[in-house]
Amino acid sequence: MESPLPLQSLRVGGAELLFDGVKEHQVTLPSQSEPWDMKQLLVWIQRNLLKERPELFVQGDSVRPGILVLINDADWELMGELEYQLQDQDNVVFISTLHGG
Repeated sequence: MESPLPLQSLRVGGAELLFDGVKEHQVTLPSQSEPWDMKQLLVWIQRNLLKERPELFVQGDSVRPGILVLINDADWELMGELEYQLQDQDNVVFISTLHGG
């Protein structure tokens, strides 16, 4: 059984209204039998942090187009996207590039 996994921070820029106005979350992911990956983190976020309109944040099992994902200040596309295995004290940032007009 894997130990609980503390993240340094989980931030949502430009999408905080979907998260009850909270921009930065201190998160410790619960213990589970396998290592946490980004796909599992997105499910956890939907169940535990996302307060309204999930369709504006996720599409299928990934983030919707227009949301930039950074892991430790690097684009998640360089890190393996959904398959990236989260590490102790990772810094995960979601930045919405979509703006209403």
